[in-house]
Amino acid sequence: MTTTPPKSFESIVESDSAVFDVQTTAAGPAGALPLTEELLREAPSGDLFGWSQNAGMGWNPVELTRREFLILSTSGGIRNPDGTPVALGYHTGHWEVGLLMKAAAEELRKLHCIPFAGFVTDPCDGRTQGTTGMMDSLPYRNDAALVFRRLIRSLPTRAGVIGVATCDKGLPAMMMALASLRDLPGVLIPGGVTLPPTEGEDAGKVQTIGARYAHGSISLEEAAEVGCRACASPGGGCQFLGTAATAQVVGEALGMSLPHAALAPSGQAIWLDMARRSARAMVQLQTRKVGIKRILTDAALTNAMTVHAAFGGSTNLLLHIPAIAYHAGLRRPTVEDWMAINRRVPRLVDALPNGPVGHPTVRVFLAGGVPEVMLHLRRLNLLDGTCLTVAGESLDRILDWWEKSERRARLRDVLARKDGIDPDDVILSPERAKERGLTSTVTFPRGNLAPEGSVIKSTAIDPSVVDADGVYRKTGPARVFTTEKAVIAAIKAHGPNAIQAGDVVVLICRGPMGAGMEEIYQITSALKHLSFGKHVAVLTDARFSGVSTGACIGHVGPEALAGGPIGKVRDGDTIQIIIDRNRLEGSVNLVGEGGTYFGPEEGARVLARRPMRSDLRPDENLPDDTRLWAALQAVGGGTWGGCVYDVEAIVSRLEKSRHE
Repeated sequence: MTTTPPKSFESIVESDSAVFDVQTTAAGPAGALPLTEELLREAPSGDLFGWSQNAGMGWNPVELTRREFLILSTSGGIRNPDGTPVALGYHTGHWEVGLLMKAAAEELRKLHCIPFAGFVTDPCDGRTQGTTGMMDSLPYRNDAALVFRRLIRSLPTRAGVIGVATCDKGLPAMMMALASLRDLPGVLIPGGVTLPPTEGEDAGKVQTIGARYAHGSISLEEAAEVGCRACASPGGGCQFLGTAATAQVVGEALGMSLPHAALAPSGQAIWLDMARRSARAMVQLQTRKVGIKRILTDAALTNAMTVHAAFGGSTNLLLHIPAIAYHAGLRRPTVEDWMAINRRVPRLVDALPNGPVGHPTVRVFLAGGVPEVMLHLRRLNLLDGTCLTVAGESLDRILDWWEKSERRARLRDVLARKDGIDPDDVILSPERAKERGLTSTVTFPRGNLAPEGSVIKSTAIDPSVVDADGVYRKTGPARVFTTEKAVIAAIKAHGPNAIQAGDVVVLICRGPMGAGMEEIYQITSALKHLSFGKHVAVLTDARFSGVSTGACIGHVGPEALAGGPIGKVRDGDTIQIIIDRNRLEGSVNLVGEGGTYFGPEEGARVLARRPMRSDLRPDENLPDDTRLWAALQAVGGGTWGGCVYDVEAIVSRLEKSRHE
């Protein structure tokens, strides 16, 4: 490793003499503002000064009376015109979305409109895995949505808003902001996906190279090679159906994006074409005075939850969909709503990480993406086809077009010719899905350790550890940890302190109050790719990445630091987990201690008598910003309410406290 020699003090503080020739005035733009007597007498001074600013930035003053549209994005990094980096972004997902903004802006100009652009970049959950940066991940979503909303209101003359975003928190934040537009039109442009390497590992599996190397299942040279090429193209979200990809799917299912917009390959012509058509849709919506509230309805929300179940999407959308609903002024879905939908909706998509084959997201796009899945769901009478979309037509009209479209036929043919894959093996009919063993997506176990509920992506449990009747049953000793770092050390260890097949890892103090409800993919991914990992279960008040698999139960409520019984579990306690993947029912219970088995009911009594563990405390690195987020979202409904800032609830609580 080479180091740059230190520069002299003079080279840092002194400048070349040529820079001192400073200009003190300028002629200013030519022409005149298109003012009228009425404007001068009636318009706010901000509107008039805005025109001065527009002319100062180089816009032709003759055109200043045109409609103005705001384009917001999560763009990150600095790219040269040829795409090479000047400064890196946090992740590939936002690396190229500036190109989508440019394409949309150019189309708006062609349509005689004035585009504005603003940016709120976003972090990478993959980059912060296993670090203190993860404590800012979920809270960031609320912060970004708040800033987006402030930016929207700070351009009072905007006639509509286009949101360009991808990835785990930036895209949900953008949808929350667009949902708040109500009477203004809003269009979502998803940032697309990156390509998988021709030879190598996807961005999910490659995150396990450390754990696999520790157990001798991969060499140093192999780890270096697969790590280098996992992100095979420079832009787009990861190649699996994690939170980033699922959020794109949900945005389209809500009607916020054009049909077949989700999961397009970043940087390609079909991706840029989507941005241009989205700009046209925006102008049409504004002309027809169709605000976002006409699109985001209770029925659209149910459609999105239905599509989420059919895709087998990330459990993180259980946090984000209620948040979008809240900002749209809709009723937030409950656990019972999620259970009812997942029980009646079959999973139809064979994608990473769920399998059974596990196709990358670009193949899901080529196989037909959201509209193809919706065709199957409509035949099952599981969708409300009257819902309006940003294309300006009902969902039924969209699906009628899609079924006979050239786009559908040609892209499905591309998948068959280039990858040798039958599109109907990626997006399956209900009959074929059943034959292939695709099970429904999410189960919500309760029990004496999770009285408020918990979440498991039951479709992602390794089938080899599921009984013939479709039920996963596990009874094993608890291994209790209060930090993710300690779990990873135990997974990588050899000897008596190592995690063993049969163990139930109980990770506590990682919910909102303890660690910002961090995402613990580092743990679940390591277990997936280790030989004994499928025989280990995880129980936690944290959450999981959308690419997580295995018997991993998260969102346990109440969390340990809120007095939840999970905070009373001791090493060696006997934990019983039952997950019925067919009926989507489950339980997680303390059923024994000290070698004595006593069943769930006695387990509840034992827990009631026990004190909380003495080592329960928030992470010492928990930022004050995240502590504030945790307190506010708890008042606003907590995890099951979408971790939002419910202003009325918060103000009411403060007022009540003030008078006590």
